[in-house]
Order: sequence, then C-alpha cells, then structure tokens
Amino acid sequence: MAATTGRTAGGARRRGGRDAGQAFPLYLVAVAALLFLALAFFAVGQAAASRNGAQTAADAAALAAGQQYRDQLTRGLLDPIRSGAGGGGDGRARWAEQLRGRGVPSGPACENADWFAAQNDAVVSACRPGSEPATSFAVTVKSRKPVGRSIIPSTGSTYASAEAKAVVVPRCTLAEDGTGGTGGTGEGDKGGTGDKGGDGGAADGTGQPGPPLGIVCDGKTWVLDPGNLRVLPQASDLFAVRLAQ
Repeated sequence: MAATTGRTAGGARRRGGRDAGQAFPLYLVAVAALLFLALAFFAVGQAAASRNGAQTAADAAALAAGQQYRDQLTRGLLDPIRSGAGGGGDGRARWAEQLRGRGVPSGPACENADWFAAQNDAVVSACRPGSEPATSFAVTVKSRKPVGRSIIPSTGSTYASAEAKAVVVPRCTLAEDGTGGTGGTGEGDKGGTGDKGGDGGAADGTGQPGPPLGIVCDGKTWVLDPGNLRVLPQASDLFAVRLAQ
C-alpha cells in the first residue's frame, strides 16, 4: 500500500512539472501579445498627437492669413480718411468693394500664414484664397518632424498634415445716403444743403472740411470723418475672422 502511494505521488509530481512546463510558453505568448498591444497603442497615440499638432498649426496659419487680410482691408478703408480724403468721388466704389472684403492683394496674408505655421513647427504646403461667398483662405500644412519610429512600418518617414480654412466676414455696408445720416450731414438744412452742413461738413456739424463716409456695422452707424479722426472703427468692428466649419 505504501509503495502504491509513493508511485502515485511521484506521478503527480511529474505531471505537475509537465503542466508547468507546458503553461510557461503560453505565459510568454500572452506577455508578448500584451507588449505588442501596448506598443501599438503608443504608436497610435503618437500619430494622433502629431496629427493634432499639425491641425493646431493649420488653424493658426489660416487665422493669421485672415487677420492679415482684414488688417490690409482696414488700412485701405481708413488710410484715405486719415489723409483727409472724404467719401465722395470714385472712392465710394473702392470703399464699397473693400467693405465686401475684396480689393487688396492676398500675398501678404499667405506670407503671414507661413510665419505662424513655422511657430508651430510646421510648413505651409498650400495657401488658397477664395472669394465666394466671402473672402477665405484655405491653408494646408505639413509637420516638420515625422511621426517617429514605431512598430508600425514607415512611421519614421511619415509627416502629419492638416488643412484649415479661415473666412473674413464683412460686418459693414455703406450707409444709404453715403454719410450715415438721413439726408443732411450738419446743423443746417436737413436736406444737406444748409450753410453749416452741406456736403462738405462733418456729421456732427462742426464744419470740418471733407465729405465724411457713413457706414453701418451690425446696426451701428460710423461716420468716417477726416475732421474727427479719433472716432474711427477698429479692424474687428469692420470684419470678423473665423474658422470655417
């Protein structure tokens, strides 16, 4: 009986050893699979981070292009006022065009996009101005650094890219009578022919020379008067710049 028990115990030990030996490779496979999954998730996260960085650079570059274009439009509108020009003559057609967000070159805007993309470690591969229905800038950027080495082939030489579009939205139109009033521009005759008002008077009746230019921005009337340069709208009053959805 004792001998039988000894043989049984010995057989159990041998089977236990064989079971442990067979299980060890399974453990190795499981650990290797988990390690592979961890590296794969890391590679995906690395690619996502690179893509997000490129999108941030594209957004910044597109907005920079739109803001530069807005500033050019603003200077085109206000510099003649600052120099003493009024709102009459051929200038009205030009101002009307610029108030619609057109009429200035787009080159400086795309140059500004280049600079902002570089600040976000990217380069602009395309900057495409558009004009319908409002002036826009579609900017495509590529990251300067590759995604990086990983278990996924070719990521070491893959660069993230992204595109964004900024729209320059006009907020103003010319006033119906061109001066922002209701027919008169001064304290004289309400029809605009009084001695103190007239076509050459300022909107507030101060008698300043030069016909003013009236514009309406989101319901607010501005009178761009060469005789009152302290009351001029800002670029953000004239145009809004936003990313297109």
